[in-house]
Amino acid sequence: MRQTTHRNRLGVVAAGALCLAPLGCQAQGSPGARAQHPPPSPEGPKMTQEVPKMSSFQKPSDEELRKRLTREQYEVTQHEGTEAPFRNEYWDNHRPGIYVDVVSGEPLFSSLDKFDSGTGWPSFTRPLEPANIATRTDRQLLAARTEVRSKVAGSHLGHVFDDGPEPTGLRYCMNSAALRFVPAERLAQEGYGDYLRIFQTGGERSARGAGESPSRGVGKSH
Repeated sequence: MRQTTHRNRLGVVAAGALCLAPLGCQAQGSPGARAQHPPPSPEGPKMTQEVPKMSSFQKPSDEELRKRLTREQYEVTQHEGTEAPFRNEYWDNHRPGIYVDVVSGEPLFSSLDKFDSGTGWPSFTRPLEPANIATRTDRQLLAARTEVRSKVAGSHLGHVFDDGPEPTGLRYCMNSAALRFVPAERLAQEGYGDYLRIFQTGGERSARGAGESPSRGVGKSH
């Protein structure tokens, strides 16, 4: 009888571990965990493409963000959510251009620093504008990670890891839902003309070119 009880207890513990195992980074973005909030528009328009002056930018209210962001954009940027790998907008985007914050429009990353990490999320070796990036320790999972946020809007972008390629050895693993891509040919029209030079000179940033793929990132996390 004691042996049977002992085996039953072990079975309960093992089942609990199996339930927790698949949560991973997806647990952060579980919409069900925040059902008390009125849902944002599931297919709402993305933020305006007008570029605000960062010095005068004021973050929209939560109510306004719910109207202007899609459900996934809102969950990722405002509640540290994580989108699905390989099923997001920019993981396989190889066009030249820059990536800006979907809320504020602040420049964050360049296609010249983008590489194929094999994780299914857009990954970069470094930010385009380090001053627009803020980091902090994230202890939501068992292991501590370094969370990446935009400086002005405070949007959750993703995490940075030290397993990236040269020249930095870093992997900024971002969520497409937190970003908006501005193609190089539209930089001037959308107010980012100052960044045209890095594409016109063939890329002065000594980073892996857009579309070039290092070894696949098996086992890497977000």
